[in-house]
Amino acid sequence: MLVYPDSRFIGTVGGGELESRVIKAAIESLKSGNAQTLSYTMADPSRGDPGVCGGTVEVFVEPILPPAMIVVIGGGHVGKAVVHLAKWLGFRVAVSDDRPEFCNPESVPGADAYYPVEMGKLTEHLKVTPQTYLVITSRGSSVDAQGLPSLLESNAAYIGVIGSKRRWLTTVKALKEKGVSEEKFARVHSPMGLELNAETPEEIAVSIMAEVLMVRDKGTGKVMKG
Repeated sequence: MLVYPDSRFIGTVGGGELESRVIKAAIESLKSGNAQTLSYTMADPSRGDPGVCGGTVEVFVEPILPPAMIVVIGGGHVGKAVVHLAKWLGFRVAVSDDRPEFCNPESVPGADAYYPVEMGKLTEHLKVTPQTYLVITSRGSSVDAQGLPSLLESNAAYIGVIGSKRRWLTTVKALKEKGVSEEKFARVHSPMGLELNAETPEEIAVSIMAEVLMVRDKGTGKVMKG
């Protein structure tokens, strides 16, 4: 049986209460991205069983999701390197920048889509889902403070902001002044990336994408030796 996010479905697992529970579980899996195995006893509805026909039923639920998308916000040197690496790693990739000259295939080659809009208006043009990873390589704290509030309301799997700890503290202060709750901006990874002592744009891109992979695949980031 194929279940869509809006509860429409094709096929059946037998109808009735069992099918209703399976549809609910399928929608949960689409949201979480996790597969699950459901086991039911079909004997006594008064105990919460979904049927009375006897025996047991086991249903495997697996979400079918599109490839994860990296959205690089900021088309400078680091953003360009992240686009190249993310594409090589198999992600769908989009680029956004409020400066059109930094958001086109000529200046940032290799992306699947380009959104030359302000950061704060990006969600009006791009649907952000739990399969979306936002990598913000913008040009300054003032840009981040203006654009982040709308992104923090999204369901993005990851929101990372480039820069020093001082830059992020400046951004946090501005966000607080705008009324953004600590719970919201606590989602942000900043400074983003794993500590590699990276210096070049390409090295910084490796640091950033290493953290994205760690978050996506629930890794620890620890050295595996020993």
